[in-house]
Amino acid sequence: MVTWSPSSWREKPIKHVPDYPNLDHLKEVEKKIKSYPPLVFAGEARNLKNILAEASDGKAFLLQGGDCAESFLEHGPDTIMDTFKLFLQMSAVLTYAASVPVIKVGRIAGQFAKPRSSDTEVIDNKELMSYRGDIINGIEFNENSRTPDPERLLKSYRQSAATLNLIRSLSQGGYANLEHVHNWTLEFLNNSPVSEKYKDLANQISQTLGFMRACGITPQSSHALRTTDLYTSHEALLLGYEEVMARVDSTTGDWYATSAHMLWIGDRTRNPIEAHTEFCRGIKNPIGIKCGPSMTEDDLLKLLDILNPENEKGRIVLIARFGFDNVEKHLPRLIRCVKNHGHHVLWSCDPMHGNTVKASSGFKTRPFENIMMEVRNYMKVHKNEGTYPGGIHVEMTGNNVTECTGGAMSISDADLSSRYNTHCDPRLNANQALELAFLVAEEIRLAKNNI
Repeated sequence: MVTWSPSSWREKPIKHVPDYPNLDHLKEVEKKIKSYPPLVFAGEARNLKNILAEASDGKAFLLQGGDCAESFLEHGPDTIMDTFKLFLQMSAVLTYAASVPVIKVGRIAGQFAKPRSSDTEVIDNKELMSYRGDIINGIEFNENSRTPDPERLLKSYRQSAATLNLIRSLSQGGYANLEHVHNWTLEFLNNSPVSEKYKDLANQISQTLGFMRACGITPQSSHALRTTDLYTSHEALLLGYEEVMARVDSTTGDWYATSAHMLWIGDRTRNPIEAHTEFCRGIKNPIGIKCGPSMTEDDLLKLLDILNPENEKGRIVLIARFGFDNVEKHLPRLIRCVKNHGHHVLWSCDPMHGNTVKASSGFKTRPFENIMMEVRNYMKVHKNEGTYPGGIHVEMTGNNVTECTGGAMSISDADLSSRYNTHCDPRLNANQALELAFLVAEEIRLAKNNI
């Protein structure tokens, strides 16, 4: 195998790369970013890998979520705080149900680039480059906006740094107080049609917190009850940016991506012999691999051998994204393949990407019932195969958008236009995401009761 370096991916075939009109400008910007401080540190990525290893042994559960694609327009403290708050609420419910720690990993502080099925888009007989995410070009449909602009890399770096700064402050500054988190969840239940269905679980959590307080275990007395960790992740797509954000860890001599704690390779770029796999094989961060219906057992084994030659626990997260009606057809064969060859992986369910449909109103959407059905089928397959359904990966926002139909608020096709704000694919809103957490918690409880 060719010796790895942060730039060795440039010798490999590559897909989904933007066509910059001025490569000299791009090189100048990349050189500038290379001189900037890391966004995350190697020790943090190692910590994440260690707790993901615990999850692969069934001792933790992964909650990964956030925007389909972050935007410059939606960036602001309220948006970040609402997303952080949603993570806290979902993880509290899942922690109680699973009786294991929940690892919180955001699609945040770097999820700016998106692969597209077509290089161009046609509107009113005018053809322009497709929108590829704010780090590359703009969503406005005009030639200037759609032309890839290297200056956007600088803005993405700065926005990621600002987002991380606020996340760290919220994580350690008392905002994660468990009693406050549970009170937020009770407010949700009191104003939601699903309240009766999940009242028992919420009451049990209330009783547990009351018992702990009576024993003197409070957020004031326990650091663990008022602080938390939220790690960052994004798709490793724009490899020029990832290359200049790769740094050598001074304590180990290993290379780490410092643009995020965890990166993943998408379903469209996971070819074992191509550039995205080549870049990811040389960094020591945890790596996710999206597994869709087209994933073959042979390709999966090649990817695992390339990306995790030492078969290290916590290194690989396999993110299943089949569509609710394809899970039972494809997931069992991949689970058996991994198990039969003795590979250590953490399985996670992405119930979003395989369930995108076009609504009668013309908007892309994802029916909530199909999202939940994929989760149920995913859990069912793991139960049948005797493996651990270690996590969930969702596109969501803390904002009150109307992008996915269904859920307790019964969002219809006609409702989509009222607050359809996504720059790419539809996201669960805060109510739908928390409802999903309760549903997943119920599935986990049922699975535990059947053991």
